[in-house]
Amino acid sequence: MSRELTPCQLIERSIQKRFRKELWTPFVLAVKRYELIQPGDRIAVCISGGKDSMLLAKLMQQLQRVSDFPFEVRYLVMDPGYSPANRAQIERNAALMELPVYIFETDIFDTANHTEKNPCYLCARMRRGHLYKQAQALGCGKIALGHHFDDVIETTVLAMLYGGQLQGMMPKLHSTNFPGMELIRPLYCVREKDILAWKRYNGLEFLQCACRFTENAAQERVSSKRHAVKELIAQLSRDDPDIPQRIFSSLHAVNIDTFPGWKEGGEPHSFLEDYDARASSVLPES
Repeated sequence: MSRELTPCQLIERSIQKRFRKELWTPFVLAVKRYELIQPGDRIAVCISGGKDSMLLAKLMQQLQRVSDFPFEVRYLVMDPGYSPANRAQIERNAALMELPVYIFETDIFDTANHTEKNPCYLCARMRRGHLYKQAQALGCGKIALGHHFDDVIETTVLAMLYGGQLQGMMPKLHSTNFPGMELIRPLYCVREKDILAWKRYNGLEFLQCACRFTENAAQERVSSKRHAVKELIAQLSRDDPDIPQRIFSSLHAVNIDTFPGWKEGGEPHSFLEDYDARASSVLPES
């Protein structure tokens, strides 16, 4: 007689069986393609309490069990000033998914909510800094965030339409403020719709936006530029389902020879710098 599986084991099985193609395979693909994890790494998986970071934590836990080389994982939860109900929900989900989380507290919400400037920008900057600092204190050289495929392409379109620049989201990058630290995004190739499907399949409830500054407006579903971009991509995808993948693929096939200007290392450059020198290898007119 087979033993009954625990809720955590059922969640783990859903990743390896029901959603293997949608979640596990693209997760492993990103880890290998972008060389996100190296032998001996100690990685702080940053958990906000939302669906993306909770799934990331579970995937990292399962990868550690089957990896060909050893690496360590710490499950880091920062409480920036959550309500008691939101804090309790994170703790319940961590227990349900058998994630040994380390929780530390900050006053980020109070600080950000009292600024007259953009509180969301300040909050994000402060969160990142606290996470790096705490990860370092735990002996970690990397932090892992839950940005996924849709975040990548939406950021690209958002920057072009509203920021006036072509800018992507890297799968990993070195920290400029915390030398020796690196940020990685293992969900880089995972689609948000598949994360939502996994969440619904397991009957899981995660935090949405837990920020006190926006919680009332969030109930009224305030329109935003990112939401507009998400809707635009969804609308285009109804006519051509391959459009999201094409946007993603374009980030890996940038033809710098066709751009009149670009930035490298933060420094602006113009095609005029070596325009005449390249006269012998001009592109066909278009």
